[in-house]
Amino acid sequence: MEAPLSGDQRANGRDMWRGAKLAAEQINLEGGILGRRVKLLRADDQADPERALPVARSLRRRGADAVIGPYNSGLGVINLPWYVDQKILPVHLTSTNQTDGLGVTVQPKNDQIAPVDIAYITSRQVKRVSMLVDPSDFTSDLADQVEKGLKADGVEVKRFSITPGSADYQAEIAQALASNPQLVYSSSYYPEGSKIARALVASGTSAEPFMCLSNVDAAFVTEAGLKVARRCTFSGTPESAQLPDAQNYVNAYRERFDREPNVWGAFTYDSLKLLDKTMEEVGSTRYKTVLDQLRQTKGYEGQTGRISIDPITGNRVKVPVFALRVNGQGDYVIKDDT
Repeated sequence: MEAPLSGDQRANGRDMWRGAKLAAEQINLEGGILGRRVKLLRADDQADPERALPVARSLRRRGADAVIGPYNSGLGVINLPWYVDQKILPVHLTSTNQTDGLGVTVQPKNDQIAPVDIAYITSRQVKRVSMLVDPSDFTSDLADQVEKGLKADGVEVKRFSITPGSADYQAEIAQALASNPQLVYSSSYYPEGSKIARALVASGTSAEPFMCLSNVDAAFVTEAGLKVARRCTFSGTPESAQLPDAQNYVNAYRERFDREPNVWGAFTYDSLKLLDKTMEEVGSTRYKTVLDQLRQTKGYEGQTGRISIDPITGNRVKVPVFALRVNGQGDYVIKDDT
């Protein structure tokens, strides 16, 4: 399991680890995979692209057969080709379309997220949008697709780049607000997104803050504050307790870890359970045999919903992506008007 288990994105990464750990424990209680116990290895990439290959190589040395992850696209474009070359089967969590075909994924991809974002923005009769864009692979790729779609619908778009890790984004926000936008689209990760949201709300602008999928993180609400988070619209998947098919997962997670599940652990849980089912079906853990069968997945009943895989791209065919809001308890839920 490769994820940001420490650093700024640790809240998401540790939820992903717990989801995979729960799946591994359940698989082992049922006899393991092909009669062999699953050993889940921790690989902390800290969401740092410079750690992409060192982490991947450490998993190779430790004898990994498959990897759940990575989550960050900036790492995935570096180490997913290496995993494939080394025949370590990736069930990855990246959303950039640059990683299409590198293993399989049950998570949303940018060409599935962007249409949701575009549809929401145009449904609000928005005609002027400013974009604040992190130049990382996922965020820039998503922004490209959203910008193209909005312009095709006649929306005026102004785009400004941000530098991840900056102390504040006041100058970039001032530029973004200079054209009097009706909506500010932040294509960023947490914690940059929480800083942007706080500054936008503090500015007194009437523009709606729209935060892309990578801001859907429990730590965003903590850092930005509930009042600010509730002013924002998000794109993404709601927390696991809001998913119609995830009740078994939610109950087991609460019992095992004595806490509420976040968003992405349900996806790592489904990733490992689907891998288990596929290896059992083909009676093998061999790379090509399992990958070929994974790409034929149709109608697998996961906790994140029904899962089918496109055999060409390895991507999930239908994904649970919505416009979200934060409720009074600080949870991500589907917006009532979408």
